[in-house]
Amino acid sequence: MPQRYEVIQVPLPDLDPRRLAPLVGEERVGGLEEEAARVRGFLDGRRVLNLSSTAHGGGVAEILHTLLGYVRHMGIETAWLVIEGDPDFFQVTKRIHNGLYGGPGDGLALDAAARGTYEGVLARNSASLLAVVRPDDVVVVHDPQPAGLVPSLLDAGARVVWRCHVGIDGENAWSTRAWSFIRPYVEHAHGFVFSRASFAPPWVPRDRLAVIAPSIDPFTPKNADLDADDTLALLRGAGFVAANGPSRDVRPAHVVGEGATPGPDEPLVVQVSRWDRMKDMPGVLEAFVEGVPASSPARLVLAGPTVDGVDDDPEARAVWEETVEIWRSLSAQERSRVRLALIPMDDLQENALVVNALQRHAAVVVQKSLAEGFGLTVAEAMWKSRPVVASAVGGIADQIEDGESGLLIEPDDLAGLGERITRLLENPLEAERLGANARRRVTSRFLPDRHLLEYAELLEHLLAGRPLA
Repeated sequence: MPQRYEVIQVPLPDLDPRRLAPLVGEERVGGLEEEAARVRGFLDGRRVLNLSSTAHGGGVAEILHTLLGYVRHMGIETAWLVIEGDPDFFQVTKRIHNGLYGGPGDGLALDAAARGTYEGVLARNSASLLAVVRPDDVVVVHDPQPAGLVPSLLDAGARVVWRCHVGIDGENAWSTRAWSFIRPYVEHAHGFVFSRASFAPPWVPRDRLAVIAPSIDPFTPKNADLDADDTLALLRGAGFVAANGPSRDVRPAHVVGEGATPGPDEPLVVQVSRWDRMKDMPGVLEAFVEGVPASSPARLVLAGPTVDGVDDDPEARAVWEETVEIWRSLSAQERSRVRLALIPMDDLQENALVVNALQRHAAVVVQKSLAEGFGLTVAEAMWKSRPVVASAVGGIADQIEDGESGLLIEPDDLAGLGERITRLLENPLEAERLGANARRRVTSRFLPDRHLLEYAELLEHLLAGRPLA
């Protein structure tokens, strides 16, 4: 008899939104507190539950950890539940994930066997989930992995919202295939949330669609202020900068590279992301080697979590190994300009601090995604006043105003990426201007108070039976 899985409840912090006041002003925080009081009234004892597939690694987990911490502090009863699954299940859901991004993933079928694997794992989670959910609870189900539980939640009397964090503008054959797989499970949800309206397929009723962009929290270890000394000490400890000064006692990254470790004054061009084909680490490598002059002192760092560090991402090891093989095929001089790194996930706070330091130290931050739901790494770098060069896809195009708060390229424009990196390396005043504007844009549009207010509006409309759009 198959093993029954137990849905795990993730502990939530208690986060006071008043800590945002020095950044966004008293008026914005006061408005959030007033709205929280209204939400408590119309919820009338109902809980707001969130269901996802992993408690750590990736943007959804990062968003939920802090956003729900604020919700909890404001007196709204909430919980975060995580399903369990096996490698075959996550292989199928990664295939769906890549399909919704318009790619083939591993190229295997989303057929009856895949559906059997998917439904079988979710059925084994169902009993423990339904033991927690009460009628009239609001349940926000995140992404494809737990989407197959939406019908059971509806049958249990919950108000169900499916929140999809991925997508492409329009459709292609791969996304159509993925949507055909997902649609039977989610089409009767009471509401849908996408980061962009263009991500929603045509069959999603527009009166049940809300568009809510993600946010970053400026106080997490990944985004909190670090001074120059702390930044260098973390990078020395992790092995990104030569250890010729004080260093922090952190786990070293697994670094693939040749030649001397960069000194503290050597400029780094950095992309930090999961080892996901849609992040196109190999494309960044090629653009840097071919487009940034060999005479430049800059080095490229491609960094991501250890390949077994994210529960719901079975593709990471293959992408890492492919990137390493491409690096090995370069000439010795080219290899010396590029470093590939796996940042340990044993201690999530430590991992976040190292990422924070790497982004802050970067002369230029890159995010050359082929498709992107939002791109939290872009907002993180913008918050740190870094100049960002990124693909004009998905939610990245909503964050960066080209030429004002960063530079945008088409995702296949390797020459353009190399040219823009070089331009920023050679023009520090332009880089500084873009970074300052980037910080202001994130403060205005991509911090938690705005995110929470938009969810409050969604809940109010949902419970009153009014259209969401």
